Amino acid sequence: MQFWITIGLILVLSALGLTYEIAAGRVLAPFFGTSLLTWTTVIAVVLAGFSLGSALGGLVAERERHVAAAALRKALVATAVLMALSPTVLGLIYAWGARGTWGMSLAVILAFFPASVLVSFPSPFLAKMAVEARPGREGSSLGIVLAAGSLGAIVGAILAGFVALPLVGSVATFAGCGLAALLCIPFIKGKAPGADEPGAGPAARTSHKTLASIAVAAILIMATMASGAVCRYESGLSCIDVVRQGRVIYLYSDRTLQAAEQTVPQAERAETSRSLVMPYTQWLWSRMDNDLGPAPSVLFIGGGGYSLPTKLLEARPGSRAVAVEIDPLVTQVVRAHLPWAADTIAQKGFDAGADTPGRASDTGRLGIVHADGRVFLNETDRRFDAAVMDAFSSESVPAHLATRETYARLAAIVDGPVYVNLIDLPDGRLVRGVHAILREIYPHVEAVQGPVEDAGRTNVVLAASMTPLDRLDRLPDDYKPVRIAQGRAFTDDHGWVGHR
Repeated sequence: MQFWITIGLILVLSALGLTYEIAAGRVLAPFFGTSLLTWTTVIAVVLAGFSLGSALGGLVAERERHVAAAALRKALVATAVLMALSPTVLGLIYAWGARGTWGMSLAVILAFFPASVLVSFPSPFLAKMAVEARPGREGSSLGIVLAAGSLGAIVGAILAGFVALPLVGSVATFAGCGLAALLCIPFIKGKAPGADEPGAGPAARTSHKTLASIAVAAILIMATMASGAVCRYESGLSCIDVVRQGRVIYLYSDRTLQAAEQTVPQAERAETSRSLVMPYTQWLWSRMDNDLGPAPSVLFIGGGGYSLPTKLLEARPGSRAVAVEIDPLVTQVVRAHLPWAADTIAQKGFDAGADTPGRASDTGRLGIVHADGRVFLNETDRRFDAAVMDAFSSESVPAHLATRETYARLAAIVDGPVYVNLIDLPDGRLVRGVHAILREIYPHVEAVQGPVEDAGRTNVVLAASMTPLDRLDRLPDDYKPVRIAQGRAFTDDHGWVGHR
C-alpha cells in the first residue's frame, strides 16, 4: 500500500468517526432530549468504542498482511451496515421501553458502540503500513499518521455540524457514513502469497465474496434511506413534526410539544378573536394582559410557535415584540403550518437581527432574530417593558439560559416583569434553581403548576416583578399556585445539567 493512500484512509476513517459521534448526539435528542447527560454518555460510549477498536485492530495488524487486510475489509462492511442502521436500532430500543438515564445509556451502548469499535479497527494496520512504506523515515511517518487522525476528526466535526446534519438530516448522514466506509474497502490491499499466480482460485473467490458483501451492505444502506427520516423537518438544531387533530395544529420539536394553534376558516378570521390553545400560554397571557400597559415592548426568548407574540400584537395595537429564535427552520415551519402566527409574521414581522440596534422597523411590529438567546442578551442595547423566557432544547431549558448571569442581564434591559416557562418534576431541581435566581433579583415572584404528565413532569410557570403582582381571578383548568422549596441558584460556572 502506498504511503499517501494509507494516510488518506486514516483521515477518512477519522472523519467518519467524528461525524458519526456528532450525528449520534443529534439523533438521540428526539428520544431522550439534549442535555449534558446525553452528550456525556454519547461521547464516553463512542470514545470507549474507538479505544477498544484500536486495541483489537493492533492485534490483527500483527498477523500476516493478507489475513489482516481481509479482516479489515470485513470490519468495514460491518461498519457500514451498523452505522446506517443506528437510528433504526435506537428507535427500536426506545419502542421496547428504554427510558430515563439508564435506558438512555443502554440505548447508546447498543446503538452506537459496535460501529464505534469497528470504524477504528483499521487504524493500527494502516499506521503500520504507513511506517513500513518509508524505511528510515519512521518518525516523520508516524507524525503524519497522528496528524491525519486529528485532521480527519476536525473535518468530521465540521462536516457533521455545518453540512451534513443541517442539509440532509441525521438518517442520511448515517447512511452517508456507511457508504463512505464501503468506498474505503477497495483501497485496503493485502494479497495472499501466490494470489497472482495461475490457478489462484481461492483468492478470486475471496474477492467475489468481498464484492458480494459490499453489494449487500450497499442495498441495506439504501433501504435505511428509503425508510424515511426521524422526523418531518430536520435541521442541525431541531427535529420537527406537525400533527393536525381536528381543528388544532400541534408543533413538536424533538417529540416535545412546543406550540399549538386552533384553525379558523379564512372567511371567519377577520371577525374571530382567537384564543390560545396551550394552558401555560393562557396563564402567561392572562398575566401579561393584567400587568402590561396599552403599548408595551416585549422580548420573547424562544420563538416556538409565535403564539404569545401573535396574541400580544392582536390585543395591543400599539405594542411591539422581538422574538429570538435560534433555529430558522422553526420559523419556516410556523409560516407553513400555523396560519394565525404565519399571518402575523407576514404582515407585521421584520428581520430585527439585520435592523440597526436600538431602532425598530418603521412598518413591522414583530422583530424576529435568529440567534441564540443568551448571545442576543449579551449584545443587545435595546430596552423592553417585559420579557418571556420560553426557550427549550428538547424538553429542557438550555443550561446557559438558566443562570444567575442570564437573569441579571435580563433585569438590566427589562424595566418590567419577567415571565418564565419551565418543564420539570413538581418542585424539581430546575424549578428550584430558577426560582432561587428570580428571588435573588426580584422581590415579588409567583409560580403556578399545571397537571403532571405520565413521565412525572409538568409545566411550572413563574412571574417575577419589582412591584407587587395582582392576583389573577381565573387560572387555566388544572393549574394551581404552588410554593417552591429553597434551591441553589444556577450560575454559568455551576449550572443545570438536564433531567436525570
